[in-house]
This record gives sequence, C-alpha cells and structure tokens, in this order.
Amino acid sequence: MAEEKGGIFMNKQDIIQMFALHGTILDVREYGSGHINRTELVRMEQDGRQMQYILQQINTDIFQNVDGLMENITNVTDFLRRKIRERGGDPDREALCVIQTRDGDGYCRVDGKCYRMYRFIQDAVSYDTVERQSDFYESALAFGTFQSLLSDYPADTLHETIADFHNTPKRFAAFQKAVQEDLCARVKAAEKEIAFIMERESQMSVLTDLLADKKLPLRVTHNDTKLNNVMLDAETGRGICVIDLDTVMPGLSVYDFGDSIRFGANTAAEDETDLSKVSLSLELYELYVKGYLKGCQNSLTELEKQMLPMGAKLMTLECGMRFLTDYLSGDTYFRIHREHHNLDRCRTQLALVADMERKWEQMADIVAKAE
Repeated sequence: MAEEKGGIFMNKQDIIQMFALHGTILDVREYGSGHINRTELVRMEQDGRQMQYILQQINTDIFQNVDGLMENITNVTDFLRRKIRERGGDPDREALCVIQTRDGDGYCRVDGKCYRMYRFIQDAVSYDTVERQSDFYESALAFGTFQSLLSDYPADTLHETIADFHNTPKRFAAFQKAVQEDLCARVKAAEKEIAFIMERESQMSVLTDLLADKKLPLRVTHNDTKLNNVMLDAETGRGICVIDLDTVMPGLSVYDFGDSIRFGANTAAEDETDLSKVSLSLELYELYVKGYLKGCQNSLTELEKQMLPMGAKLMTLECGMRFLTDYLSGDTYFRIHREHHNLDRCRTQLALVADMERKWEQMADIVAKAE
C-alpha cells in the first residue's frame, strides 16, 4: 500500500519527483483522449537525452481498490515483459513499463489522490476509430497476442477491479429492476427495446454457465478492447503494445473478442440515430477473426473458438442493456450529450444484435474456416 504524502502546496513537479527517475523535468502537458483517468505527458532530460513518461491520476471513484488495481497491472506487465524478452522481443516497446516510486510502490498517494507513471512508448500512435482496415487487423493481432502471452498466467489471482463487469445475468437483473422501478417514468418510451431484451433472456447466461461448468477456461482478459487501446508503430503500422490495463481481470477470451467486434465492426457510430446505417461489417468481422486467432497462436480451446460469435452478440446485447438501464435510471453512469442519448445508444446496440442474428450462419462459418 502506498503511503499518503503531500500537502496543499505540493505541485505536479513534486509528484513526479516521487517516482524513481533522475534528470530535469522539461515540461508537463495534458495528453490523450481518455475519459476515465487524467493523463499527462512528462518530458525530461536524462543524461543528455530527452525521455518521455506518462503520468496518470487514477480515477478513484471508479477504481476504489487502487492497491488491487496496481497489483494487477504490475504483475501482468512484469509477466508480459518476461515473456516478450524470452521470445526475443523488445519489452520497452511491446509492453507497458510501470515506473516505481522511490519507496518501491507502483503508485503514490498525494493529498488523497493517486498517481502512477509509465514509460512512454516512442514512435507509436493510436486511433479512436477504424480508418484503415489494416489498423483493425493489427489491433486484432495485438489483442490475440496479448491473450496468447498470458494464456498460462494464473487468472484467478487477479483482483476484480470492477465487480461483475461482464456478468451478463447480473446486468440483466439490474435491467429488470430498472424497468420495474421506472424511476424516471421512461419505460413507455422504451417499450420496444425492453421487449427486445426480454425476448433474449434465455441467452443471458450462456457464457457464464459454460464458465461455471468449466467448459470454458478462466482467462486474463483486457475488457476494453477498443482500437485506441493498441499502440501502432508510427512507421510500419504494426500493432506493438496493448495499453490501458485498468480493467485487466479474470474473465473469458470471448468477452475481449466480442467487445472488439461490437465497437469496431459496426458500420455506424455507437450513438447513431439513423438505424438504417447500423450493420455488422462481415468484411471487418472476418478480418478481426483472422488477426485475433493468428495472435492467439492456438492458445484457445475449440469451444472458445466456436463461441466467438456468441461473444460478439452477448457483449453487444449487454452493452445495449447497460445503456437502457442507465436511461431508465436517470442517466447516472454514462455521460450524455443530448436528451435521450443513452436510449439512442441502446437502440444502436440492439440494431447491431439484430443484424448479427440475421448473419449468424455467416459469422459462424467465418470462424470455422479461419486458421
């Protein structure tokens, strides 16, 4: 546990000096497009050359067990770096590197706030949306490689940084409760969406039942497999490093695959109001399947591979259900930018689920034929 330090006059440079770094701080500026943690880029001069680091203030409203969070990240990154080194890779570019504090901790507490530092990955970029198909493929390869490298990590030793994050039956129970209570008198406006979800009640526990029956293995999962959580080499475009490990937890490989498809293979924006634009791009889906399975290097079981389409469908259905639950409860979790924003988001996800169901045989066939 990091010891509380600081005082009301402690500035950013003082905080940086708490980490085991030497040299002169040149500047500190805001960095990235993340919405959870506050991120800044630190530029330093060390031994005659310029080095860069990432300083993050951890959002303790969401991640309340910071000790568990940083234990997960430190142990997983150490494991990854060792595996990458053993296969002849470059751990400083292919894995995050946590900078310890001068006291040997993974983070520091200052005036009630928690801070951590990473080494900055040089000459690399990330993208928020799929602009080139090759970028989507590279993200699939990177997340598959991430899964493969961690395939023998003891997943049950990880802390749950967000409890029941992908427990779809519990998400469904919360949805039912929101419908029953109807706190904001919004049920009538969402009758079609509620009915759509209720009709699929029997599917909610498909994956959790297989896990409980030990037919699917417990894995180390990333749980936020968006394109922008993969760093791509600025020159070659190759996926080199998976970042943002806050939600690394025990889970199912098909969760990570499914969330990537939900986010990246949708032909429309997540909050598109014209539902005619919403569909599953089978071209992008096939591209991701090939990249993900290649990265996994035969580390998945046959049943895991067979359940990849179900992972895509359930992660999309779960996300739509979460948006609708929040809408019915008064928009208390997801930040909204217009009236009925969460209902629009829900409708987009459910439209994507419906299209997946229409293309179900094709989705399964693509997985069956992939090497």
